[in-house]
Amino acid sequence: MRIKNSGILLLAAILLFSCDKKRVFDEYKSVGSAWHKDSVVTFDLPVLDSTKKYNLFVNLRDNNNYPFNNLFLIVAIETPSGFTKVDTLEYQMANPDGTLMGNGFTDIKESKLYYKEDVKFKGKYKVHIKQAVRESGKIPGVEALEGITDVGFRIEQKD
Repeated sequence: MRIKNSGILLLAAILLFSCDKKRVFDEYKSVGSAWHKDSVVTFDLPVLDSTKKYNLFVNLRDNNNYPFNNLFLIVAIETPSGFTKVDTLEYQMANPDGTLMGNGFTDIKESKLYYKEDVKFKGKYKVHIKQAVRESGKIPGVEALEGITDVGFRIEQKD
């Protein structure tokens, strides 16, 4: 009985991971119960095939404690030569009725946010992500952004 259950579990795991053939890199890092405005989440990317193109995504896990409709991020890609390209991005995180967007059956949602398409890599890169949310009419950023629990970065091979 134990061998049969192990075999079924192994088969289920293989099927689960084989369905995601485009994935090249997918990693999450926890930011705790609140994402501090000075906290930078960094990902060391693997060396990728320089002849292929890739699509890049920022992944987030959030919950019902997230108090805003949108999210502002500063994403920087550091090249092997030390050059850094910085983008300020805005994403809608909630529907007009206030319910969170994203996938998930509980109050925790996962959002896969498009970042860049058709990117080629030559060497080893780093990605740095920080939140840049501000309350309407206020200049200082939100000190501790509630509701975001994990920040991820994903690379998919372009078809």
